Amino acid sequence: MTTLTNKLKEKDTIYFLAALAVIGVALFLPTSITLVATSLFFVIYAFFRPQQSLLFLVVYVSIRPLLVEVNSGLKLIGDLITLIAFAKIVISSGRNWKTLFSFKWFEWAFFVLLIAGSISGLYHGVLPAAIIFQVRTFVIMYLLYYIISRMFLPDDWLKRLAWVTVGTSFIASIHGLIEKLSMRQLLLPDVWKYKTLSATNAVRIYGLPGNPNSLALLLLFGIMSLLFLQSIYKGEKHKWFLNINLVLFIGVFVLTYSRGTWISAFVLGAIFVLLTKNWHLLKRLVIAGVASIILIYYPVNWGVELLAKFGVEPPEDLAIGSIGNRFGETFDEKNLALMTESGRFFYINKGFEIFKEYPITGTGFGSFGGSATLSYGSPYYDHYGIRSDIYGGKYFYSDNQYIQIITETGIIGVILFAAFLLGMLYLFWKERKTTMGKFMIALWFATGFSGFYYNIWELKLYTMFYFILFGTFASMANQSVKFKVKDL
Repeated sequence: MTTLTNKLKEKDTIYFLAALAVIGVALFLPTSITLVATSLFFVIYAFFRPQQSLLFLVVYVSIRPLLVEVNSGLKLIGDLITLIAFAKIVISSGRNWKTLFSFKWFEWAFFVLLIAGSISGLYHGVLPAAIIFQVRTFVIMYLLYYIISRMFLPDDWLKRLAWVTVGTSFIASIHGLIEKLSMRQLLLPDVWKYKTLSATNAVRIYGLPGNPNSLALLLLFGIMSLLFLQSIYKGEKHKWFLNINLVLFIGVFVLTYSRGTWISAFVLGAIFVLLTKNWHLLKRLVIAGVASIILIYYPVNWGVELLAKFGVEPPEDLAIGSIGNRFGETFDEKNLALMTESGRFFYINKGFEIFKEYPITGTGFGSFGGSATLSYGSPYYDHYGIRSDIYGGKYFYSDNQYIQIITETGIIGVILFAAFLLGMLYLFWKERKTTMGKFMIALWFATGFSGFYYNIWELKLYTMFYFILFGTFASMANQSVKFKVKDL
């Protein structure tokens, strides 16, 4: 209790809580007032406390869908924090422009990819606004790497990042359990509460991120943060808190029924354990996993059945899910037929169909299955008979990063994207003797694998964590000239 009291008195904690309080109050204000007030506050916050504001992004980005649904005036906070932190780097450089424009070759490949995709999009009739939207999606989180890699970070930076991630994941987990037990009737905006879900998705926890896959990704980083903190606090300090939360996070992670994230987590964990030969970590995960099934997974599902008897009526046959059923759906004939007719397989086939006609440069950014097409559509969908029945007639994500790159940027883009990915791996491999280097190698492979079933480089929540960790790795390895950008 004394430790908690002392922590609350620290300046960092006070400022962090103040930022949370501003968001809390802003939720109840008119949209226009919220937009102006929060923009002004977070510009000042990021300018005077750039490092802490970057940590605050973990909270904001994780729950942004809920915040924006309640009050759209909160939508600019993340961009403002990132841009002001970037401005602080520029100011701190002392006009050392050569240093600011010193990039690794994976970055040059990334920049050329953006230029190539943009030019191709303009040439093939994509709206300029859609192209700008797509480029922004790719660039905004990369800036986190650029900023953090050029900062002198405090010694406890990773520990602070881990605690913020754990705190955010804890709140998301508790909220998720309430959502599950109430059958989406409590602590959700009305739009989410009354949203019609398919039989496959109705059993899943959507949580504060508003998406079960995003919630699973948040909890994946929450679990990693807990394991990191356990490696620091090897004694009795925080032992029970960390162990209990590990069980909680894994339990809710399972209840998201996010097959893709389960696979990514397995790839990441397997490679990291093999590289580090940390068999004790594997044992700890197995024990926590079994405990989470016994203490979280089954009790929550039984709780849903029990509450249904007391008047909380779930949709028929949709209240309870199972791990076996979730994986079984992957190979179910009806599900495979649906994916072939209007789902993942359909989009992959259509992507290659377009690629055959535009093999060199592709059709350009904003033309196929990316973030931009969700808002702006595509000039090619009608011509190629591309529909999105599985999404209720709305525009779609390709749910495969690689087919998007192949279709939109052609052979040129594939080469540049490969250089971007392999350039990062090269940097990680050079530091393979360090624990951080081994972790980044494992994270790289997990990210690459995720690209087969997610537009992973467009998922803000995931890329936020990835580029923050990448920037931290680069700063610790002194891979760029660094500047003193301290919190005041």
